[in-house]
Amino acid sequence: MRLTVLNVSYPLAQVSFGTPGGAEQVLATIDQALVEAGHRSLVLAPEGSRCSGLLLPTTALPSKLDDAARHDLQEQHHDALERALAKFQVDVVHLHGLDFLGYLPDPGVPVIATLHLPPNWYPAEIFHIERPQTYLVCVSESQAQACPPHAVVERVIQNGVPLDRFRSGRAKGSYVLGLGRVCPEKGFDRAMDAASAAGVPFFLAGTAFGYPAHLEYFDQEIRPRLKDGHRFLGQVGLRRKQHLLAGAKCVLIPSMAPETSSLVAMEAMACGTPVVAFSSGALPELIDHGRTGFLVHDVKEMAEAIQAVDTLDPATCRREAENRFSADRMFEQYLQLYRDVAGGKLENRKERELCTLPS
Repeated sequence: MRLTVLNVSYPLAQVSFGTPGGAEQVLATIDQALVEAGHRSLVLAPEGSRCSGLLLPTTALPSKLDDAARHDLQEQHHDALERALAKFQVDVVHLHGLDFLGYLPDPGVPVIATLHLPPNWYPAEIFHIERPQTYLVCVSESQAQACPPHAVVERVIQNGVPLDRFRSGRAKGSYVLGLGRVCPEKGFDRAMDAASAAGVPFFLAGTAFGYPAHLEYFDQEIRPRLKDGHRFLGQVGLRRKQHLLAGAKCVLIPSMAPETSSLVAMEAMACGTPVVAFSSGALPELIDHGRTGFLVHDVKEMAEAIQAVDTLDPATCRREAENRFSADRMFEQYLQLYRDVAGGKLENRKERELCTLPS
């Protein structure tokens, strides 16, 4: 059964394998896998996105991402989605944005919405959607458990990374690494403090997007800490990211928010690099403490863990990634879900369940 799947990005984030956003990287991975499997992949995303299927672009992102820009881009997404559904015979729409309620299509086509962020970051209304054939997916067990008790989560599909793009083999350097969006909830200032306490340089690869709070965080918390050998590398391409990951003593994830997943942790382990992270959200599901990394609770413990990572085996990290974090596994689970919703299997199942409920 050849499917036509329309993946819809967050309106304020470009889609590519090189973007710092995990949701956008997952979307890019699904898009590529759909094309390679012989399905038709449509991607609705801002201009400048890179995909394997057919890109349906909205306008380029402005430099300043304020409330007015957000509203305008959401409206564009809504209109572009309606045009796409009128033009193409779409089997499934897959939404990835935090604000998907603003452009949820009218009934008629099955919709999957993957929750990439903590459940309490979403409007409460997403857990009361009355639109038929609308299914929520979580990316970790801890995220699903954090949803309201009445929430109906269709499946938990853990994220995955393309293992062939991430390899170990490099000799380890003297630096520790941080990767991702540079914003307050990622807590990279704490990673820099821990690296200073451990006496090692910290390299930060990522982007401070044009949100006022993100730019202020960079200027007030990151820039003053660019000493003791610490460096801000900006956004790096896929090849350089792989080299940085493979050469790092460890990757630091000092997130202040409950991470629902972590592609960075998966990519690091695929490169044979252990992960030192605050024990929050889904990170305890990903990191085997004392085996593939360390789970810590504060800057002091993070500094101590940095000094202990040389005791961990890079080959064990790689095996863990191969066994648990494959993008192929993630795609097969999404593909089965696409087939189920496109074929009406889930609706038929729900109808049967309703018929068997006691009166």
